[in-house]
Amino acid sequence: MLKKIKRLSYVQLIALGYLIIISIGTGLLLLPISKHTGMHADFVQTLFTATSATCVTGLVVFDTFTQWSLFGQIVILVLIQVGGLGFMTVITLFSFMFRRKIGLKERGLLRESISSMNIGGIVRLIKKILLVTFLFEGIGATLLAIRFTPKMGLMKGIYYGVFHAVSAFCNAGFDIMGKYGQYSSLTTFSGDKITVLTISILIIIGSIGFFIWEDLYRNNYRISRYRLHTKIVLTVTAILIVVGTVSFFLLEKDNTLVGLSLFDKFTNAFFCAVTPRTAGFNTVDTAKLNPASNILTTVLMFIGGSPGSTAGGIKTTTLAVILISAWSTLRNKQGDHIFKRRLEDDSLNRAIAVIVLNLSFIIIATILISASNNSIPVNEIMFETTSAIGTVGLTTGITRSLNEFAQVILIILMYTGRVGSLSFALLFTLRNAPAATQRPVERINIG
Repeated sequence: MLKKIKRLSYVQLIALGYLIIISIGTGLLLLPISKHTGMHADFVQTLFTATSATCVTGLVVFDTFTQWSLFGQIVILVLIQVGGLGFMTVITLFSFMFRRKIGLKERGLLRESISSMNIGGIVRLIKKILLVTFLFEGIGATLLAIRFTPKMGLMKGIYYGVFHAVSAFCNAGFDIMGKYGQYSSLTTFSGDKITVLTISILIIIGSIGFFIWEDLYRNNYRISRYRLHTKIVLTVTAILIVVGTVSFFLLEKDNTLVGLSLFDKFTNAFFCAVTPRTAGFNTVDTAKLNPASNILTTVLMFIGGSPGSTAGGIKTTTLAVILISAWSTLRNKQGDHIFKRRLEDDSLNRAIAVIVLNLSFIIIATILISASNNSIPVNEIMFETTSAIGTVGLTTGITRSLNEFAQVILIILMYTGRVGSLSFALLFTLRNAPAATQRPVERINIG
């Protein structure tokens, strides 16, 4: 058995690692101590919760506060932290603690798990990731605790601050605000600027990617020295946030944002633009968004965050590569150029593969769930499947009303989204040696 595991590729080992964590989480949540007295959860529902937490998604079949006890909530929080950082990063943390040497195989796994470009300096990068993660989570928890304590008391305020800071930074979207109404998320705090902005900033920091932090730290404000990857991620992220904020403000100012001050409307519109990337919290009722806002949210969920981050989706770099290539084609230029650099020839192929795979998973899952849940509108099901594979967690409220078959499909989508759709597909693809000769080329018409 051990020999078979050693022969697995990095992608297969990472996928196996997440399966093990989900299994452990499911087992712990099945224990009676994990649930409030009188509450029940069957195996599929418990597996769904453990998968959602480990894959930092946030879709739930039960309200976290009313269903799970303090022990169960802590299990979920640990799964979120492990899933957000990547299990290999957590294993490395324990290696540091016990002064265990990290071998070449583990370094390769670390590089793959955080989508780093180089294996050199990977251990040093992991140390920085752990330090920055706990630093920002600590700052976020402190700010949130200050806001929560007057409402909840000191100990609960601190606990709620820690839980939501970790959930936000890891882009998980789990909340324990059920005491103010089941499945209410952060709607109770829509008028609390500090809470809304703190959660938003934690989501953004967690979604831009671990090694971008290193680039920013090393080069500070010397933008010309940033790597091309960093420039693309920051540019696309900024555009999506600005366009999303303005769009949500214009679309929802007379709908879900009614009753808020002008500043609070902009703050909540900003939150609506940030949370689909891919956190899953909501300060307004997602089910009441107008159709245009619903579509915009779905698009943002599909795009997601950036490679090597706690976020899911096709990633900002994938979107950038497709748009840059399309622009180059329209201008009849050879090669795809941006920021005075040319993209690798293989970038477009990988970007297309990621988009096709994600769209295929969403469409197939939507068809299967629709066939077994005829009473639910197909647009709400597509919203749900996009949220699942993007590891977002936003929902129009249909998650808990889906049958077991649909829940299993969402479990697969969440797992696929965390491992990565391309990586997931490679698990079942035979890696044949490249052919020594290539087939003749023949032209076809496109468009």
